Parts: sequence; structure tokens; C-alpha cells
Amino acid sequence: MLTGKQRAYLRGLANGIETIGQIGKDGVTESVISGADAALKKRELIKMRVLDNSLLSAREACDALCEALGAEPVQCIGTRFVIYRRGEEPKIEIPKK
Repeated sequence: MLTGKQRAYLRGLANGIETIGQIGKDGVTESVISGADAALKKRELIKMRVLDNSLLSAREACDALCEALGAEPVQCIGTRFVIYRRGEEPKIEIPKK
């Protein structure tokens, strides 16, 4: 579980990254989960977007994806959200507390 300070640090890092995935009308599918999983293994911090034709809100999509991947939600604003999952060999050094 991330603390507020850790979440704020990750939000700052997320400002500079591109949106790497989209969730459309089919919602959180196996292909979305596998793509996000691969991206999290590589980067640890990813930003995704929910398209207008999706039946899910960004918060619902974020929660579903985090649950499927064992990740932590960092931020959810409008149609975009950011999630974090610590890697086996961490690339991102987050503050302790």
C-alpha cells in the first residue's frame, strides 16, 4: 500500500510519461491485461486512457486493472489513470514514507 507521499512522488514521475494503452468498449479484456502486465514489468509505472465509447469510467477501469495485475492505483483524472507495480528489480526508487 502506497502512502500519500509515495503516491505524490509517483504522480510527479507520471507527468512526463506517455499514455501507453487504451480501454475501449470491450472494457478490461485479456489483451489489455497482458499488455499492461508486460508494460509494468518493463516500466513499473504506466499511464492508460479510457476511450469515450467505453462502458467503464476511468476509476472503474483502473480498479479492475489493478486488481487483475496486483498493482497500485496512483492517479485517476478525467479519462486517464496511472498505475504502479514494483518490479522484481525496482527501477523506480520511491521514498520510504
